[in-house]
Amino acid sequence: MHKHVALLAVIASLGRKDKGFLYLETHAGRGAYDLSESPGSRASRTGLSRILSEPGESPEIQAYSHAVKHWRELVKDRNAYPGSPVLVAGALRDQDRAILIEMQPPEAHALERAVAHHANVRVELGDGYERLRAHLPPAERRGLILIDPPYEENQRDFERARTAIDDALQRFATAVIMLWYPIKDVRDTQPWRRRLIAGIGQPALVSELWVHPCDSRIALNGSGLVIIHPPYQLAQNMRGWLPRLSGMLDSQGTGGSLVEDGPG
Repeated sequence: MHKHVALLAVIASLGRKDKGFLYLETHAGRGAYDLSESPGSRASRTGLSRILSEPGESPEIQAYSHAVKHWRELVKDRNAYPGSPVLVAGALRDQDRAILIEMQPPEAHALERAVAHHANVRVELGDGYERLRAHLPPAERRGLILIDPPYEENQRDFERARTAIDDALQRFATAVIMLWYPIKDVRDTQPWRRRLIAGIGQPALVSELWVHPCDSRIALNGSGLVIIHPPYQLAQNMRGWLPRLSGMLDSQGTGGSLVEDGPG
């Protein structure tokens, strides 16, 4: 939910200019999910129900709430949950386009079905890191890249993501890049992201939200985003809505949130 609210906020920022843009997702998954079947679904449904019933005054959280409700109405399933490809597809304008890359054939086929009614969205089967090179720079010269690997092998995935960001910036220097990462132990993720941002040397925004103490390696405690070339006022706005979102998701009061931005 943290990732999805932020993603829609970035898409809205890009949409303030008339010129179209490319959205490219390297690990798109199946596009939509059934919360009644997913691990941790009870906690997910509880937090989400708060957001859907009382999104508050934040335009970013309201936009997310509306998008989830719209998808559920479309598929006629109250347990349905739209992933990032579906959320973005619904927010694109006629002049924008999306390329969604997924490596697993069953997931890619499900993704094709989820976005089939969007003419400006294309699904590709393959390695997202490899396919990324083929689409940069885009003809539009504006774009957002989401890198959200499965992190089955944390160190290897962290390094591949870093290499992909370097490669993307060499081909498309002005790209907005969002990298999602899991927070299991902040003592591991904090040094890594600091090295990442220092090595890239570009304007970057860090956004983190955790609902369990973030110094425990027992489970997934939260999530983080590194956003390279964040849109204007994204950090300022995020400092308003992220604590509100954290409060909606953290019923036990054991979590928190963080927004840091700088020149890189």
